[in-house]
Amino acid sequence: MSYHSFENLEVWRRARALVRETYRSTEVFKDWSLRDQMRRAAVSIASNIAEGAERNGTGEFQHFIGIAKGSAAELRTQLYLTIDLGLVAEAEALRMVEETKQIGAMLEGLRQSLSRPKPNSKHLKPNT
Repeated sequence: MSYHSFENLEVWRRARALVRETYRSTEVFKDWSLRDQMRRAAVSIASNIAEGAERNGTGEFQHFIGIAKGSAAELRTQLYLTIDLGLVAEAEALRMVEETKQIGAMLEGLRQSLSRPKPNSKHLKPNT
């Protein structure tokens, strides 16, 4: 994978948009603990993508992708809870759930792409 900056990663841009959407959808919450936890989980997705991308190696990037995936799952669970508690309209929450699933899938794809040997890797046999 050719990397220039985390800002070029579509998954980071979508995670950033999800932060905005999470803040907007939780503005009217009277339960500040759930609101704050959801906001932290959303921020964690985008932040861990960025932090991992700027670290010094593929292994570290993969580690932070795993953390971001965990945060996406945490936010997804919290969105289901907002439905159960009647805090967010079901259609809105389910749309956000779908976005967390897609971001999670994108993160897994990125993690797998980082695991592949590079074209000029030692793992490739030389042409004879």
